[in-house]
Amino acid sequence: GMVNGALTMVEDNNGSLLAAIGTVVAPLFAPLGFGSWQGAVATFTGLIAKENVVSTFGVLYGFAEVAEDGMEIWSALAADFTRLSAYSFMVFNLLCAPCFAAMGAIKREMNNAKWTWIAIGYMTGFAYYAAFMVYQIGLLFSEGVFGFGTVLGFLALAGIIYMLVRKNKYYAVLPSKGVVRTAGE
Repeated sequence: GMVNGALTMVEDNNGSLLAAIGTVVAPLFAPLGFGSWQGAVATFTGLIAKENVVSTFGVLYGFAEVAEDGMEIWSALAADFTRLSAYSFMVFNLLCAPCFAAMGAIKREMNNAKWTWIAIGYMTGFAYYAAFMVYQIGLLFSEGVFGFGTVLGFLALAGIIYMLVRKNKYYAVLPSKGVVRTAGE
């Protein structure tokens, strides 16, 4: 961390460079329920490999050794995460952009940097959208909190339902053969 303008070892993680970076990014995740710098940093380390999320929590909460099941960190996590915000955190991290190795595979398969970034952006945006709905609508049902975020959450849910049930104008079924073709054929 920075102490008196010099880069040095700090005893408390709250004074580290990682905490400073996480504090800047954390407000982006506040509508999802995990606006702590630890949650933001763990999300970013999950881009290296998803299993790093648990290890990152172990380091950030001061556990030198974390068992495979991570039981030591649950009480510390309970201070920063409610059940709902933890669920939202999981939804976001499971749906967001995969690890860097998988991103490399996407780039290789897409064979186009533009489409690679579009795919990664779509996955991350969809993850944010889904986690936002889970947390904001969940607040209404779990705590009775109704606010602007709840309205946006229901609008997001309505948008997803509409996209699922709307008629696809780009496909047509030919009645004589029952063959599905694109509208341009």
